[in-house]
Amino acid sequence: MESRTERRIRAIQGHLVPATDESLLRISANPTAGEFLNGQRYSVVLPEKLETGKWNVYRSTLSPLKLVNSFPDHAEIVTLHDNFLHAVETFQDYKYLGTRIRIDGTIGEYKWMTYGEAGTARSALGSGLRHYGLQPGACVGVYFINRPEWLVVDHACSAYSFISVPLYDTLGPDAVTYIVNHADVQAIFCVTSTLNNLLSFLSEIPSVRVIVVVGGIDEHLPSLPSKSGVTLISYSKLLGQGRSNTHPFCPPKPEDVATICYTSGTTGTPKGVVLSHRNMIASVAGMTHSVKFHPSDIYISYLPLAHIYERSYQILSVYFGVAVGFYQGDNMKLMDDLAALRPTIFASVPRLYNRIYAGIINAVKTSGVLKERLFNAAYNSKKQAVMSGRKPSPMWDRLVFNKIKDKLGGRVRLMSSGASPLSPDVMEFLRVCFGCPVIEGYGMTETSCVISSMEESDTLTGHVGSPNPACEIKLVDVPEMNYTSEDLPHPRGEICVRGPIVFQGYYKDEVQTREVIDDEGWLHTGDIGLWLPGGRLKIIDRKKNIFKLAQGEYIAPEKIENVYAKCKFVAQCFVYGDSLNSSLVAVVCVEPDVLKDWATSEGIKYEDLGQLCNDPRARAAVLAEMDAVGKEAQLRGFEFVKAVTLVVEPFTSENGLLTPTFKIKRPQAKAYFAKAISDMYAELSTSDPTPQSML
Repeated sequence: MESRTERRIRAIQGHLVPATDESLLRISANPTAGEFLNGQRYSVVLPEKLETGKWNVYRSTLSPLKLVNSFPDHAEIVTLHDNFLHAVETFQDYKYLGTRIRIDGTIGEYKWMTYGEAGTARSALGSGLRHYGLQPGACVGVYFINRPEWLVVDHACSAYSFISVPLYDTLGPDAVTYIVNHADVQAIFCVTSTLNNLLSFLSEIPSVRVIVVVGGIDEHLPSLPSKSGVTLISYSKLLGQGRSNTHPFCPPKPEDVATICYTSGTTGTPKGVVLSHRNMIASVAGMTHSVKFHPSDIYISYLPLAHIYERSYQILSVYFGVAVGFYQGDNMKLMDDLAALRPTIFASVPRLYNRIYAGIINAVKTSGVLKERLFNAAYNSKKQAVMSGRKPSPMWDRLVFNKIKDKLGGRVRLMSSGASPLSPDVMEFLRVCFGCPVIEGYGMTETSCVISSMEESDTLTGHVGSPNPACEIKLVDVPEMNYTSEDLPHPRGEICVRGPIVFQGYYKDEVQTREVIDDEGWLHTGDIGLWLPGGRLKIIDRKKNIFKLAQGEYIAPEKIENVYAKCKFVAQCFVYGDSLNSSLVAVVCVEPDVLKDWATSEGIKYEDLGQLCNDPRARAAVLAEMDAVGKEAQLRGFEFVKAVTLVVEPFTSENGLLTPTFKIKRPQAKAYFAKAISDMYAELSTSDPTPQSML
């Protein structure tokens, strides 16, 4: 008798036409698949349960019948340790980790450690930790920003079955204390700047046995009282001790925990996301079906390594033997690092891409009439070529775009965006100006990073691509928001994910785990999506992060903030509203140079930027520009901000307004700007600020 699984496979195969040409990369749809017959295919649709007859589960066409859990050419790589072993054996003498920072702290050209050298350091480091009594399964904290030692520590953890626990450099001591205690961290790697924080609450973290100071000199390290039970040593000394006391690897199994990533979230205590080796390998293996790197590629590491986005890129880089150059550690000097490294792969977040976009647009508008006309002619000509799949004339690059490309080093061949939505026109702008594919992905820590991503050849913008071949996606009805999987022309609902990329649960928190993973293994993301033709996913809303205005209209503030981020005056924006008021207000962190230039052109005198921000004329100018950007983006009337407060101080993790992944902490921002919000609503109540054009 045919099993349920066999019946499901037979039903699926009935909707697929086998490829007769081995060169075909996709399986084409059978005419019986109805509406999925026409157009280019990015996803296939399968029944969740045969008995219901409902075809609502989407998978990548690159692997429709089996979810990917290993690399296509290296099925033997099932752990992060296996992945690095493969790299050390295959790319032993290739450049791997590069830094500009010298031992004396000065900055020079990039100096490189090879894959083989990193492998030797990894063995010594792991042996050193074993020498101090750490056993497989012990948690090791990493408390510093991106630098080569971060990855060597991570590789040592994988080789000896330790669990790495990133400690966000920007989370602050309270959160670090909580995480160290919650995860029972036994060893912490830090730098001299974070050592003082650790020592200030050393008595509150009793599980810690060893503190290793990267860049520290043993003679200059403070002595700890013997009763503390903590050994404080330098990184270089631990390496030496490991070389003298070598221990064999203790390779992990695929199901073993690789890392616990604590997500700060926008409210509450940090949650520990438990990810296994299988989780992380599956996620990256799925990515390799559509993204290919080469040993000749160079990647710049500046996004936080404590964030899963950057961690995934590092695993991918190791698999392909890519060279990874690190920034100096100062975002203000990133452009200098890019010029020195000249990377070929550039990953970033919309916040930085928006600033690049605004900077170029502002430079063009202030360059004079002739140069502006030249740019517009070049842009429009190249855009038509890019969008139609033709090769653009090299003349435009020589005249205009090479200068822009040089801002990122001049060699970038692939750009990616993640963490939050990238505006379609910013993506299109980047593709034209930099002349390379710009792909946007969607994911979360709980899915080991990528849930879906665009393909390099896809020229359509405004979506986040098709499912990672390592997972399947369905949309679940959210009736209270009027989203259903039966909606026409596009099915809509909460995005749910299942497959080997889904995390093991929140550490020591069964209750919150059950809130997000249902009995059938579906992870409920809280994001609202819709399916575009061809099986591309588009994020349209957030289930939790919405509020209702007094007149009953639902507001998704992040969507509006992303629109206003393109305004030349706006560096950052916090949009606020509630059910007691009928309109939105905003707190805007200004772009200082743009506002100063405006004031000069208007003949406005001021003593400092704070005084200029409080000038009603400045607020009116910024609001007018935001209105213009809002109109262009076709915001609905009630989505327009009706009053603004201008501030100089950026929203940062340090002042508690941003998560380490650059998302606004809304409850904290509401409290921080409570007086400004109150003043704006008081001002609005005494006037009618709504332009008729917005109604």
